[in-house]
Amino acid sequence: MLNAAPSKPFIFRLGEFIRFSHTIFAMPFGLVAMLVAGNGRVSWRVLGWILVCMVAARTAAMCFNRLSDWEIDKENPRTALRHTLLAKSSAWVVFGFCLVVSVFAARELNPLCFYLSPVMIVLITFYSLTKRFTAYSHFFLGLALSVAPMGAWAAVRGELWTITPYFLAGAVVCWVFGFDLIYATLDADFDRRKGLFSFPARFGVKASLRLARILHGVAALGFFAFGWLANLGRFYWIAWLVVLAALIWEHRIANPENPASINEAFFNVNALVSMSLLVGVLLNYYFMP
Repeated sequence: MLNAAPSKPFIFRLGEFIRFSHTIFAMPFGLVAMLVAGNGRVSWRVLGWILVCMVAARTAAMCFNRLSDWEIDKENPRTALRHTLLAKSSAWVVFGFCLVVSVFAARELNPLCFYLSPVMIVLITFYSLTKRFTAYSHFFLGLALSVAPMGAWAAVRGELWTITPYFLAGAVVCWVFGFDLIYATLDADFDRRKGLFSFPARFGVKASLRLARILHGVAALGFFAFGWLANLGRFYWIAWLVVLAALIWEHRIANPENPASINEAFFNVNALVSMSLLVGVLLNYYFMP
């Protein structure tokens, strides 16, 4: 069974290795920030380079995460097959290539994006090391994903002095922090055995779920403040209500004793959160009278 994965084409194995389907979490927020920054009008060139930069940066970040956790993942039953998808040398090549592509894309966008690209690289890679020394590694994952809306805003405006994108980025930090706490409850026992730092391992599952609820409440307020500051219309507010309902539902179904419910909360519900806000913003700019 361990030898089955390499029979797949490389691109499919890479997609599994970096969980490409999870791009749906961060990318919509980058597009939301892009649309609001451009008041619904963004050139195809800027859109193209933003997409290239986001996909390349996320791929690099996930490769680095897999590489830094290579030996740990082998021992965790939930992640034991990851190392069979790609050779370690191939993962390093993809990581390096995608870093170069992301910096090149940032350079093509504008000088600010290029000058901030080293900060981006630090933020998207540092998260993978934090579980070794802090229980708040989940916060750093949120910080890494908040690069998407801030970077997209900078790509369109060429500045980051406006307060609006910071509310969106802050909401993303709290949202990701919260859902990663829920997901991390699956590995609480393993993390304790391995001496790894995670909030569930240190403070327990109940405390983690309680903090996740608080963080998602703050995230909902952040999304509200962003919509208000951006002067978005009724379609956004309908989307915001969908997000609020999705976050409430996430905490109703999440049960650490049932991994299937955690996976549903992690992927399906959170995909609904990000996509709902993107659809709301799209409708706001292209279908409002």
